[in-house]
Amino acid sequence: MDPPSCCRLTSWTLVAAMLQISGLFLFILGFFPVKPALTGVSGPESYMPVFDGAESHETERLPPDQLRSLYQETSGVTPLFDRLILMVVDGLPAEFVLGKDGSHPSEALMNAMPYTQSLLLNGKAVGYHARAAPPTVTMPRLKAMISGAIAGFLDVAFNFNTQALLDDNLLGQLHDIGWKMVMLGDETWIKLFPGLFTRQDGVSSFYVKDTVEVDYNVSRHLEGELAATDWDLLILHYLGLDHVGHIGGRHSPLMVPKLKEMDEVIEKLDMAIIHHHKCNKRTLLMVVSDHGMTDGGNHGGSSDEETDSMSLFIGLDCKVPDYASLSYNSISQVDMAPTLALLLGVPIPKNNVGILIRGIFDSLTDRHCLRALELNSWQLLRLLKAHVPGFSCRNSMSRDANHEGLEDRKCNGSIEEKLCCLLSKASSFHYSWKLQKNSSVISDGMISLEMTVEAYYQFLETASDWLSRKTTEKPVNLLASGIAVMFVSFAILLWGLLNLCKEFPVLQKNTSYQGEAYTNWWHLDEIFALMGIMGHVLSLSASSMVEEEQYTWHFLASGLYFVFLRKAFQRVPKETISRSSVQEKKDSLKPTKHEFLRKDNGGYLKILSILLVLILGRILRGWHQGGVNWTHLPDVSKWLEHAGSLTLKSSQVASVIFVVGLGSLSLFLRSQRSLIYATAQIGIFVSGFLVVLYIMEYQHEGASAYGGILIARMIYGFLGFTVLITAIASPWIIPKSNPFTGSVTSIEVNKWSFHLEINNCTYLVGSTYVICWCLLQLLLQQPINAVPVVLLLMQLLGSLSYFSIATVNHKKWVEVASLYFLGMTGHFGLGNSNTLATVDVAGAYIGLSSHSTFLSGILALIITYASLLLFLPSTILLPMKDFRHKSSPPNAPMGSFLKSSIGMACLMPLVMNSIVLISFTFILLLMRNHLFVWSVFSPKYLYVCANTVSVYIGVSFVAATGAYTCLVFFMRSKLLRLRGHG
Repeated sequence: MDPPSCCRLTSWTLVAAMLQISGLFLFILGFFPVKPALTGVSGPESYMPVFDGAESHETERLPPDQLRSLYQETSGVTPLFDRLILMVVDGLPAEFVLGKDGSHPSEALMNAMPYTQSLLLNGKAVGYHARAAPPTVTMPRLKAMISGAIAGFLDVAFNFNTQALLDDNLLGQLHDIGWKMVMLGDETWIKLFPGLFTRQDGVSSFYVKDTVEVDYNVSRHLEGELAATDWDLLILHYLGLDHVGHIGGRHSPLMVPKLKEMDEVIEKLDMAIIHHHKCNKRTLLMVVSDHGMTDGGNHGGSSDEETDSMSLFIGLDCKVPDYASLSYNSISQVDMAPTLALLLGVPIPKNNVGILIRGIFDSLTDRHCLRALELNSWQLLRLLKAHVPGFSCRNSMSRDANHEGLEDRKCNGSIEEKLCCLLSKASSFHYSWKLQKNSSVISDGMISLEMTVEAYYQFLETASDWLSRKTTEKPVNLLASGIAVMFVSFAILLWGLLNLCKEFPVLQKNTSYQGEAYTNWWHLDEIFALMGIMGHVLSLSASSMVEEEQYTWHFLASGLYFVFLRKAFQRVPKETISRSSVQEKKDSLKPTKHEFLRKDNGGYLKILSILLVLILGRILRGWHQGGVNWTHLPDVSKWLEHAGSLTLKSSQVASVIFVVGLGSLSLFLRSQRSLIYATAQIGIFVSGFLVVLYIMEYQHEGASAYGGILIARMIYGFLGFTVLITAIASPWIIPKSNPFTGSVTSIEVNKWSFHLEINNCTYLVGSTYVICWCLLQLLLQQPINAVPVVLLLMQLLGSLSYFSIATVNHKKWVEVASLYFLGMTGHFGLGNSNTLATVDVAGAYIGLSSHSTFLSGILALIITYASLLLFLPSTILLPMKDFRHKSSPPNAPMGSFLKSSIGMACLMPLVMNSIVLISFTFILLLMRNHLFVWSVFSPKYLYVCANTVSVYIGVSFVAATGAYTCLVFFMRSKLLRLRGHG
């Protein structure tokens, strides 16, 4: 069977890519569905018992005043407050205020918030560590606090494009009873609850470089709003502390001043509450945070630092001597919704999975406390019946006063049986307790209040935990279809790769070394690369290996280059003997002025190149303690952070100078005194100067400074223009000789010249891209990553230097695989991990004057996959090899030449990525009920999807550059041939 033509191979590759995207979409649609929710809102029926059979339908909505009166009459729980001030301090870790593991915060943190600490120590405030479920980003956390529902995992993506919350929620309930609401701060509230606020002043939460104006825009309204009497709910969402974390981490010098600012706001609000009480208006002040932050100031994952949010109640009548002594100081973030609902006199939202916070209702009578627990139990029972078809608790509402033996009764069996047993036990205790209160007879077997409360909490905690962990039903057919489509895509790509290997079997660059001729036997480097890919896939089935994936890639990259080193040492003696016998023949066939392949003078350059890659890789390995479990260990980046800003700036400036100098030198050595080379060098020099200017003048002022925005945009423009003009113009400007004139010998020489000129063109485009990409990263990356960017560049140059040596004979797919390994190693070497917390949000706003989901998303991808997008496009720089075809270029068809030059560089990354994508998709399907499916495997899958996008971008660059360059050269060859015949 004839091998597929270039057009056919390209068409099938595009079909495979579209199938892969379609399959991925189907799987994501099935695996990450929008979490099902009960429709409608809770009404008066929520205060009635739950019976098997048809539930009572919702009654017609009443006017606000009538509805409020109806709720007060039927609820059986007296509302404790008439007004609520909800202050959200975005990103505030609870341990900053409440301490950790029973101990107080550090002295510096306590001194930063003296008023808040005095409230806690005097028992005037009660604080809780509120555990936030992943993903720990703002929008799903606000949903959890207001509706009590666990948000879907893909809300981490919707966080950047918030839509209105249509589910039953606390704000909707308060609006229905006539509450007037005012919102100041994060505009996410306005997007979630459009039309609910009487007054609003929102700011974007994504422009993280701003730490001042976002909070000033809230505080400037305080005096007027606290004096106003036309609101019942005041929401204040402060973003500055979260932005301080994104910029400088937990230990930023801006953190303590920001905490002091928040403490002053809390004092001002508390003074207003005292005034409200004097005016017979009961006002509750709640200070909460939506999530915590890592040491680096990021969030989104499931680490303790990120999920440690705070819930602080100020204005309760609870007398707690010491907040650190509370035995119940840890709650779930969703517990705020039912607690606030009953404190304010509205029904608990339908989809709530939270439970009443212990200690909050201590000021109520015993009867009202048990009634509140009963209402919470009924609400969860309704949710259980809705989520579990056929769920029935016929005896759960038992009014049997005979409680003998219930104290010792064990509730075992299935989860349905256990829940019914626990609820039946609590209901019986409650009924018995009420009978006892109405009776004057005292017996030894009386049910105490504490027993009844504990029975209710046993049911509530079990039901809440089960509902929170319950995996939504996944359509198996849809998941299977997605995997099947992706497998078809992989089969097509693999078919194309195998056809390339079959069509061009002889891939050595120096055919004069007869002893090194190609054989069909597998070599050690090929076996290691293939087994490494398979081993990496198998490692993804273990959660600990996913968390610490950087170790796998460091092993694969260093292991493969050690195999190269072994081969280089073995071949040095052979090359020393054979070099003298072949040099004369080589010189007779190739021009001495422009050598297509570099000569190896002794073979030791290969060893030095490999050693350079290995040594730099080891340095890169120690730069960041990546992953999840070992980030607390010392590394170079932590040392640099403590060394001070001067050291960091010096390393950044030195890195920029080194990159510019290296890029200019590489272009100068290859220069043909052409205008295009001069243009590329000028673009690199100007861009480098602007990057240094930005680092020295605007980096610490923040990207919100006008000068910083202007300089960053100029850098984007110069870098983009330099790469674009080089790629477009170089094939037309680089000299082209006519291979069809002169003697037979000159024609053979000019065939080599044809290779040489295409190689010179791709070298210029690839080198310009690599240098410009590194300069872009030196602008966007965190300051501690400046040197790692240089290390990655040196690793790339060392690899290309090794592969370009004439006597290095590796199959092209091995060379591409080695660069892919280095790209993934560098990805983790820059501090990335498989948790969402390591995504650098701050850098994604450099050069932006306002929030743009599209532009900031592109910058975030560029920062996160800086290494992979450096190494994949650089495969265009891999030296083109001799191939044995029916005719040699420029006689051969352009399609054959394209397949031999860039086919492997395009297909090999696609195949490698497809192997990981389809394998991890299958693993994720198997792990759908795993304990860590949402905290480990699901975030990793998002990274796999982003990795797929990055591979497509890199391959597209190689394909477009190679195809355009070859097309132009073949057109020019045709014109020269016509002139030659003329």
